[in-house]
Amino acid sequence: MSTVSVVGPNDGETIQLGPTQMRILEDGSTTGHRLGIGEITIAPHTQGPPQHRHAQHDEGFYVVSGTVHFTIGETTHAAPAGTLAMIPPGAPHTFANLGDEPAMMLNTFTPDLYVQYFRDLRNMIASGRELTPESTVAIMGRYATVPAVDYA
Repeated sequence: MSTVSVVGPNDGETIQLGPTQMRILEDGSTTGHRLGIGEITIAPHTQGPPQHRHAQHDEGFYVVSGTVHFTIGETTHAAPAGTLAMIPPGAPHTFANLGDEPAMMLNTFTPDLYVQYFRDLRNMIASGRELTPESTVAIMGRYATVPAVDYA
């Protein structure tokens, strides 16, 4: 019989990354590493990571609450609750919460490669290193992800 995962509203692995919280709902262990899922809560007036590109995974963002601003290359899209953004490999992207209320998104990774990135950021912060754009980019590089320098 296959193993089923049921993650309740207070379950999952919670990772605090400065003003942003990632709750890992599926780390790939139930899906044969085909899919990872997280819940991202972004504090008001918070920028996301430097604009970047993934080489080996698709990333999806479903806005559950608030409004998230997705920057794709030179274009910024205001995405209210109910919006889905699918980012294929190679597409430059980042996000931010420019509003006065927290924003929450469901985040998917296909395959689950990028789940460990959030754990690595947590471990970096726990070791005393500061969460900066430069330290973030260094860890992104471990997961076939590079800054989109042409849009930085």
